[in-house]
Amino acid sequence: MTALKMTISGFVFLQILLFLLSSFAPPTNAQGLKVGFYDKKCPKAELIVKKSVLDAMKNDPTLGAPLLRMFFHDCFVRGCEGSVLLELKNKKDEKNAIPNLSLRGFEIIDNAKAALEKECPGVVSCSDVLALVARDAVVALNGPSWGVETGRRDGRVTNINEARSNLPSPFDNITSLVTQFKAKGLDKKDLVVLSGGHTVGNGHCPLITNRLYNFTGKGDSDPNLDTEYAAALRKKCKPTDTTTALEMDPGSFKTFDESYFKLVSQRRGLFQSDAALLDSQETKSYVLKQKNSYGSSFFKDFGVSMVKMGRIGVLTGQLGEVRKKCRMVN
Repeated sequence: MTALKMTISGFVFLQILLFLLSSFAPPTNAQGLKVGFYDKKCPKAELIVKKSVLDAMKNDPTLGAPLLRMFFHDCFVRGCEGSVLLELKNKKDEKNAIPNLSLRGFEIIDNAKAALEKECPGVVSCSDVLALVARDAVVALNGPSWGVETGRRDGRVTNINEARSNLPSPFDNITSLVTQFKAKGLDKKDLVVLSGGHTVGNGHCPLITNRLYNFTGKGDSDPNLDTEYAAALRKKCKPTDTTTALEMDPGSFKTFDESYFKLVSQRRGLFQSDAALLDSQETKSYVLKQKNSYGSSFFKDFGVSMVKMGRIGVLTGQLGEVRKKCRMVN
């Protein structure tokens, strides 16, 4: 969506904001999307998806974070049209791009889609399943709910190089992050709010080794990383460690909450991209306001930014298709 299309009057924005914060919000339109798109054509759609997520996360609560990331990684490459789910015989698909190798839970998407095809064949798109799964995974982690706009259709193209070039990196500085988000129609507030998703899940040592051992090429550590935290991380991550997992929000990585912002404010964000949020006055101000749960607007803001992100490059109407199976085109 272009910046022009995203511009709306303050009054209209306020009205939209009020109902997007509620999971019982009335339908709205955005490029053909609306809350409750399947109410008549497949009234049990959202319940079916929710059941698939809850059943899976009862057995493995750690699936919540990668399921949330899956939607983010889909939307930033070609838009929210399910291309991250496609598989090619030559392995040149988005799934095999390095940033996506840590994604898990594709079988949950498959299970939800199979149940939907049984209930209402050819109606619910894989891209909408992804959007619903992201919301339900956050709720299962004690996070906020929001009205998910649906009505997307699925793309037919996946390209490993597009994933490499479009996905923000944990090594990015604030200038790069702001530029990449702006290119998708997202502003600085969306950047800092969506970064709050790092309150759940794990990172891995290779993503922070440079911060610990050779930040400027002189065998030093990142001066923007709290020294005690850096020392603790060095005990877990040796320079050649490629496998050890690290909680992005230590002690609270299975719960969706505001504690991520407290960590960032203490210079204990795991990635360079987390630390970068202190390098812009606007993002830093948000971090400092949200670091305590009392009076925090993070939960409300997260739902709004997720809806906004969910509008990136959508296919609606007669564009694209509704895949029968999410891993392949029809």
